[in-house]
Amino acid sequence: MLAEYSFLVMLWVLLFGLAVGSFLNVVIYRLPIMLEKSWFSDCRELLDIHPAETEDKSNQTFNLIVPRSACPSCGHAITAWENIPLISYLVLRGRCSECAHPISIRYPLTEAFTGVMAVLSVWVFGFGYQALAAFVLCSALIAMSLIDLQHKLLPDNITLPLLWLGLLLNSFALFTDLQSAVWGAALGYGVFWLVFQLFKLLTGKEGMGYGDFKLLAALGAWLGWQYLAQIILLSSMIALVAAVLYLLITRQSQFPKIPYGPFLSCAGGIALFYGAQINHAYLAWAGLL
Repeated sequence: MLAEYSFLVMLWVLLFGLAVGSFLNVVIYRLPIMLEKSWFSDCRELLDIHPAETEDKSNQTFNLIVPRSACPSCGHAITAWENIPLISYLVLRGRCSECAHPISIRYPLTEAFTGVMAVLSVWVFGFGYQALAAFVLCSALIAMSLIDLQHKLLPDNITLPLLWLGLLLNSFALFTDLQSAVWGAALGYGVFWLVFQLFKLLTGKEGMGYGDFKLLAALGAWLGWQYLAQIILLSSMIALVAAVLYLLITRQSQFPKIPYGPFLSCAGGIALFYGAQINHAYLAWAGLL
């Protein structure tokens, strides 16, 4: 049936991916704000400060569901037809229907890329649990990458559940065996922790954040320890290419501080879909096969 109706299946998968991408835009925008509100609340409780004594006096519920999305410029509530992935952006020509304030290109790009990842998941793994799990991982990586780019933050709310989910799924050997997943999680965290401590000892500076440790641990839990070296090498190469391209395009002499999470996520996605082929090609080139 899949072979006969492959186009229709992929079309529905694409539409599903676009819808998820629209939700990811909400997560990317709102989760950092929710975390900041939670941190302020914890600080007030710790310091025994009444909320009325602080600047934030709003008691409005704010989470991933409410309030409704609105234009950040004029406050216009986004209607249902204005929230259709990709199409609404094109129809509105990238501007708010009320005040004509520009809408960030990030929104349709996130939706489109998430849709492509949904199609790629089914294309590589077939129509089943493995493809669904792969798409969940890709969605989490997309959300974390964009949050990290904007806020230099890899939220525990995503990295830690992702780590545990990888271990649970691999208890059924979905991507690797459970032993490889456990060692992948432990080594993924431990390797970056060791690099962090050595760099700090030699330079007195922190070279990366703890979120990077947890993200690599999560990728190790999903794919197994066998892919950690590949992910680290790929992420370093991608970061180097990005740095060179930036310097060539902007003609600046110094590369700006960009978090490492997006490069790790990109490398993790490549390893998810093509890691086995990359490892096989390397072992064949090294004469180990």
